[in-house]
This record gives sequence, structure tokens and C-alpha cells, in this order.
Amino acid sequence: MSISWADSYVGQLRALAGDRTLMFVGARAVVRDNAGRLLLIRRSDNGQWAMPAGAMELGESIADCAVREVREETGLRALRVSAFALYTGPDRTRTNMYGHTYQIFTTAFRVEEWDGVLARATDETIDAGFFHREALPAPLSVSVPETLADLDVFEKTNRLILK
Repeated sequence: MSISWADSYVGQLRALAGDRTLMFVGARAVVRDNAGRLLLIRRSDNGQWAMPAGAMELGESIADCAVREVREETGLRALRVSAFALYTGPDRTRTNMYGHTYQIFTTAFRVEEWDGVLARATDETIDAGFFHREALPAPLSVSVPETLADLDVFEKTNRLILK
């Protein structure tokens, strides 16, 4: 069960802060199946295909955030995750479709192990599926190619990516 925007930490903070730029701390998850295909969800808010992701809530760790977002957006249970990249710089400042501006601090996780049955649609998604990297669907979130390139570097070097 997902929490409503108004009840979420970021939603409550936005209500108090008005138009100010806020820090947004979140997690993104790379989930692959046994064939190496990438799990993408189609977001209900902007129609883009993206990795499961979202904002950390008070009282949870960033890893718990990644696990929760995978569950909420796909129905799958992430059993083991490991961080491989941090996206933190001022160049990560974005204004969303609602006119809210955030400097985004995202931790990217590789889901090492998962189980469950994929939910094609949830409260936050209108579709989901596993795709070969050579055949990703459109429109594709700009975060997907960057995250995959960074995961490739991480898997070759075993060094955390810091951006």
C-alpha cells in the first residue's frame, strides 16, 4: 500500500515550504531478470518508462526506500540490494510538471535478488515489463541510460559512482 502524496514526507514539506527549492532524497532500483532484461515501469504521472524509484520517507533507510519503491511500483520483493551510484550535485536541480523545484539526491541500487509476481499496473504505474537493453521502450526517462552506463562502470571497477 503506497502513501498518498499529501501524507508523504516530501508532500508535507512542500506544503510548508511553498515555492522554495527543496532537497529530495530518493532511491532508484535496477532490477534484472535471469535473462538480463531490465525491469521498467511506465509512470502514471508523465507516461515515461523509468526504473522503480521514489522519495525516502522519515524513519526508513535509503536501502529500505529502494525496497519499498520496488514493491509499491512493481509488486516484486527486493530481497537484497547494493548501492552503486550517488547522484547529488547542483546540476541535479529539476522543476517537475507541478512547478516544484528540487535538488535531487538519488542513490542507485542494483537489486541482487528478488521474488514475486510482476504487477503490470499499480497506484503509481500504468504498465511494467522486462526489456532487453537494445530494445527499451519510449518515451524513456533520461535517468535510464545514465544509470545503466554507470552500472556498467561499477560492474567493471567495483567503485561507487559519485556524481
